[in-house]
Amino acid sequence: MTVKGTDIYRLIPQRKPFVMVDEFELLEGPTSSESLTGASCQTLLSVRMDNYFMMNCGELSESGLIEHVAQSASALAGYVDVQNGAEQPPVGMIAEVRNFVCQRRPRVCERINTSVTMEFSFGPMTLAHASSSIDDDIICEVDLKIFIR
Repeated sequence: MTVKGTDIYRLIPQRKPFVMVDEFELLEGPTSSESLTGASCQTLLSVRMDNYFMMNCGELSESGLIEHVAQSASALAGYVDVQNGAEQPPVGMIAEVRNFVCQRRPRVCERINTSVTMEFSFGPMTLAHASSSIDDDIICEVDLKIFIR
């Protein structure tokens, strides 16, 4: 199932101008009803000049890439919660960024395709791995520890 447009607001707590996910698609549900472990998704973001994280050179900053990945993980947690009857998306925050490798920054008009997998979840802490690409070129990979409440 694909979620896009203003329906994204059902999955993430962010609102304009700070929304960093245009489309969401669930790839795999969690392996347990009590954690997010095993869940995975793909998201898309079209890079626009009015993005909060744009640099003067017309490229999205590395911190913008990390925020996009975090919001992608948040959308996955929100999707699982909505499927379980929640009326509001969960609120989360980045607790740790590890192994961030950026091959290049995305430019205006490019579309970032991000895959997120929740590798382990225990209580409010979740470890996620993400890979972002443009066309078939991987532009970044990162591991995040996310506190989701």
